[in-house]
Amino acid sequence: MKEQTSREYSLKSRICYGCADIYGGGAFVIISTFYTVFLTKAMGMPPALAGTIPLIGKIWDAVTDPIMGNICDRTKSKFGAKRFYLLVGSVVSALTFLLMWVSVGAGSSTTVKYLFYMLMYMLFSTGFTIVMVPYNGLLHDMVDDYTMRSKFTGVRMIFSTFGAILAGLVPTLLIRDNTQPAPYLTVGILFSVIFLIVILITFFGTWEKQKEPVKVGFAQSFIHSLTVYKSRSFRLFIGIFLCGQGAADFVTGLAVYYVDDVLNAYGGGRFTYLMGVILLSQFVGTILFTPIMAKTSKKVPLLVGFPIRIAATLALLLFSHEGASFPVILSLSFIIGLGMAGSSTTIYAILADMADVDRLITSLNRPGICSAMATFVRKIATGVSSAVMGLLLAMVGYSETLANAGQRQAASTQHGIALIYIIAPVILMILAILFTVWFPMQKKEFEIIKKEISRRTGEDSSRATAQEKAVCEKLTGFAYEDLWNEKNALSL
Repeated sequence: MKEQTSREYSLKSRICYGCADIYGGGAFVIISTFYTVFLTKAMGMPPALAGTIPLIGKIWDAVTDPIMGNICDRTKSKFGAKRFYLLVGSVVSALTFLLMWVSVGAGSSTTVKYLFYMLMYMLFSTGFTIVMVPYNGLLHDMVDDYTMRSKFTGVRMIFSTFGAILAGLVPTLLIRDNTQPAPYLTVGILFSVIFLIVILITFFGTWEKQKEPVKVGFAQSFIHSLTVYKSRSFRLFIGIFLCGQGAADFVTGLAVYYVDDVLNAYGGGRFTYLMGVILLSQFVGTILFTPIMAKTSKKVPLLVGFPIRIAATLALLLFSHEGASFPVILSLSFIIGLGMAGSSTTIYAILADMADVDRLITSLNRPGICSAMATFVRKIATGVSSAVMGLLLAMVGYSETLANAGQRQAASTQHGIALIYIIAPVILMILAILFTVWFPMQKKEFEIIKKEISRRTGEDSSRATAQEKAVCEKLTGFAYEDLWNEKNALSL
């Protein structure tokens, strides 16, 4: 027991736990920032078509994520179920990430290119699922304490942001000409090796409490997964997750277009400067928000970070044109990055608590499924954002022919790109603020949930007060007498 407590409070343990999110945070930055650019500018694919590839990958996730969550909760291994899949996924994820950047021959038709890259994206998405579904559920089976979970998550987010910095800056240094496919493959090889190493560090440096596997038949796995949405807290958390991460995806996904087509400033390293400022400020913000979250509430970084981002984003309306002051744009981007850190710091700390609410509803300990459905929503956010971005670019007249030839877009198209880059994230952030205000769980409520679980398992002989019952009902969305019922996990 003392060894377990020592590990839980060890900085080394937090560092090892956080390493894998260099992959979780970095892979999506590269994909959001460069994959559509790779397909349109280097492969000559129409933007509306290219934007559907990530979305189709997310439809595929609707199949793989619930299955992986079910598999994870069903598995028993000497390593622990989640750590076992981290070991397997380290190789799979590295290989599938690399395959996404393999170039199809110049003479290939658009149909062949589309089918090839759709398949590669689906393979990558499967590899990501194998790693991130167990990883997102791992903390629940490592640490029980509310505050310590915040500290582990804070270190994880520092590594995630560091991964985003690597993924945001290194490709900009390697991809000097974004119309040539070779530099993209170099990026794919480099980051495949990095992702393999960091996932293995997490595997070797973490632990997992052994628990009895949840036995659910394959035919029931999809219904079993969907029942996590019965939890009121989980539904509101998903709203925060979907809108907050979607807003970030619009920033990274359109950054190349904003700098290249709106500001006409891609050359001279300016895009690298912009991404560097955004990602560095996220790193700084994560360090600032982590102790704030631990001492106050997991909602505070959200309620501070989103308004900061909205104000700075709207201010860009005055500077979104060729010849605008780039130092001012960098300053506003720094503030945007600080605000982005608030949401990323909090979201995964909240996720670790959602399995406890789910357990009170169902009596089942299934962090794997809770993680799977949150991971699925995260990837849905990326896929939808990518599809919407591609559609919006087409609507404002973006020409892949001009892009592939290295020419400027029409003035109306430049203006349209600027509006998309600014307005879309603001709308999503406003929605995220509303979901955060409605989200009912803080430390006091968490302790009540844990105490009620102890009552249900016979570890606490006290009786729930009327106030505690009301909190349980508010967090779960269920009447108190309907809680702790396995049937809640088996039917919609």
